[in-house]
This record gives sequence, structure tokens and C-alpha cells, in this order.
Amino acid sequence: MKILIVGGGGREHALAWKLSKSKKVKKIYAAPGNPGIAEIGVCVNILASDIKGLVRFAKEKKIDLTVVGPEVPLALGIVDEFNREGLKIFGPNKNASRIEADKAFARDFMYRFGIPAPTFNIYETAAEALKYTKKINKYPVVVKAAGLAGGKGAFIVNSRKDYEKTIDEILVQHRLGEAGKRIVVEEFLTGQEMSVFVLTDGVTIVYLPSSQDHKRLYDRNRGPNTGGMGAYAPYPTNRRVANIIEQVIIQPTVLSLRDQGIDYKGVLYAGLIITSLGPKVLEFNCRLGDPEAQVILPLIESDLVESFSAVVDGKLSDIEIKTKNHWAICVVLASGGYPFDYRVGEEIEFREKLSAKTLLFHAGTKREDSKLVTASGRVLNLVVTHENLKIAKQKVYKEIKKIHFKNMYYRKDIGNSGMKKMKRKRRR
Repeated sequence: MKILIVGGGGREHALAWKLSKSKKVKKIYAAPGNPGIAEIGVCVNILASDIKGLVRFAKEKKIDLTVVGPEVPLALGIVDEFNREGLKIFGPNKNASRIEADKAFARDFMYRFGIPAPTFNIYETAAEALKYTKKINKYPVVVKAAGLAGGKGAFIVNSRKDYEKTIDEILVQHRLGEAGKRIVVEEFLTGQEMSVFVLTDGVTIVYLPSSQDHKRLYDRNRGPNTGGMGAYAPYPTNRRVANIIEQVIIQPTVLSLRDQGIDYKGVLYAGLIITSLGPKVLEFNCRLGDPEAQVILPLIESDLVESFSAVVDGKLSDIEIKTKNHWAICVVLASGGYPFDYRVGEEIEFREKLSAKTLLFHAGTKREDSKLVTASGRVLNLVVTHENLKIAKQKVYKEIKKIHFKNMYYRKDIGNSGMKKMKRKRRR
């Protein structure tokens, strides 16, 4: 089979690595790809948002299966275009992708079908949103752009002054462009966050390993939100919480989508928070997370090509996904200054050879002559798997010391919350 991966980040490198393990795969292409993916397959200079260009390429190369990594091409309707041309593609169509691409739609959907979520209000004008300040009894609250903002559209506001400033920036100054045409103002919830991933063909649901992303820039979950500074999998939870997630959140969501005539095929990713009243949905996404994919995929033992093909063909009930009884931990190496102002073009040095068991995924790199240099905020992802989470953490941080680029930054506490949860479990 010839596979085309759409995207060029760490998640797409992890997908290329995992798909290349399938005996069915003869060749992998990635658009646009990155230097890490180029070691596995062929990178082509087509942007993930260039839907017509991707269709032309898939037809020309007779691609057997296209796998979409990021949310933007899904929201633009890449699946619909490929389907019209008779091309096989893994991912939800444009209508189904609204569950991520339009947070106002998603919140209304959850409200209508009783999916546990924060209380919320939707606003289109600054005047409407500012009237709401009189009703806010307690800060913080969360303000979200309704559209896709590349993970940068959610703001925790701690005072009336902060709220008014955020409203002005989004709805008056239009700092988020089209993504901020509408906003969702939500109740702020406290608790541990977790990411739940399932494959579905619209009928059958198959669970992948859960994960915990670390979105804040600094240790102990402080600082601004980022695209994700690291993750570990699986997320340790008890049977009671797992049953609620399955029976009250995931199953009703898939069933309600189908009942609304929405043909959802692909990955459904529920970003949850485990509150004192039980799990609630912070967001739904229509693709694998980044960096969660980098820890989930190494734990899957089954052939990913078979699994993705079964989703596309509506035959997910015919397969079983086997996973390793291991932990996986990923640490993101970022450019200093990320997620705001940062320099690119810094040379990446490998001062020692990485362990053969360490996975290195490129997230924001490029080749300049013979040098590998930084090209984005999130640069590299290091991943280690082990039967013991503490050992996995020790190993991944030991490996980081072998890599250097100017102003390299990373969090030093990835996996700590998982170790604490496991410690509490053992005490019981």
C-alpha cells in the first residue's frame, strides 16, 4: 500500500513511524512532512491546507490510504473532497469536524444531549459579552474563541479587568481573526485533566490508550497555555470513572452524532477534566492529539493500517486493537520564548547517540545545507516506553541531556502527576 500522511509535526512523524511498521505498507509520503519523516518516507512540498493539491497528488501517485494529522484540513473538507474523487481517507468529514472546529456548535450539542460539560454562554458582539460581567459571581472564567485558533484560543481570566481586556482583543481588535468571530464563555473547573481517544466508524467504538497532556509552559502547570509541552500514557483512572466516561460521555456522543445524521468516522478525542462531581468535557477534537499521539501510538501493538482501513470501510467491529502493558512518556523540547516570540534557525546538536529504544519525533525542524536547525516553537519530541513510569521518566530526561540547541527549553515534571496517582493507588 501507498500511504499519504497530511501534516508535518511531531504527531505526523509518530504516525509515519507507526504506519511504516505495517507489512502492508510499501511507501509513505507526507505533505509537507519534516526532516524526521524524510528518513522514513518521501516528503512533498504541499501544504496541509492545499486540499486541491493533495487530491491531485493522491490521484497521481495512486495513494491507497490518506491519513490526516491536523484539524485544519479536516475543517476545510479534505475528507469530502477525497471521497468525491473515490480516494480512501481516514478522518471525519467537514460536517462531523464541527465538533472541534466550532466550539459554539460543540457546546450546544453537549447541552442538547446531556453530555457533562461546564456551564457556558455564546456571544457574537463585545456589547453582549460585556453585559455578562454583571452575572459573573466568581472568577476565574474561561473565554474561548469559537473557531480554530491553533491551540491558542482559550484564556483563563482572573478578574473583571482581564475579562474586559480579553473581550476587546478578540471581538473588537479581532486578534484571532475568523476564529474569534464568536466566543464561548465558560465556567472554570478544577481537577485533573485527561485525554480520551477512541476510533469509531459511527457505530462501533474502540478505545485507544488514554493520556495526560501538559499544556502549560512551566512546571507545576503554571504559565501560559501552549500546544502541549509533553504527555504520558495511559492516564491512571479507576473503574468507576472509566465507566462514566464510557457510558455517559463517549457512547452518548457517538450515538447522538449518528442520530443527528452526522457521519462520524475517525478519531474522537475527548479532553476531560475529572471534577469532584465526575468527569466533564472541556473540548472534543476530531483527530489525535499532539503530543498525545506520540505516547499513544508506541503502546499500540496492532497494525494501524488495518485499524484505520476498518474505520473507513465501516468494519471496525471486525478488528481488535491490542496494546502493550507499558507506560510511555514524551517531553517536548521547545525554542526559548515559545509560545510567544522565539528565534528559529538555531543548530540542533546531538552530543551523544540516543539509546536505540528512545523514539525521536521531529516537530519543528528543517535542513539548512547539512545542518538540522530549529524551525518552530516546538522542535523535538523525545519518547521512552517502560513497564515502570518512574523509570520511563528517568530515562527520557537522561536522553534529553544528549541534545542541545540555543535557548532550548523543556518542562522537568512530565509524568509527575501520574506517579502521584499511582502512589495513592498503592496506599489504598
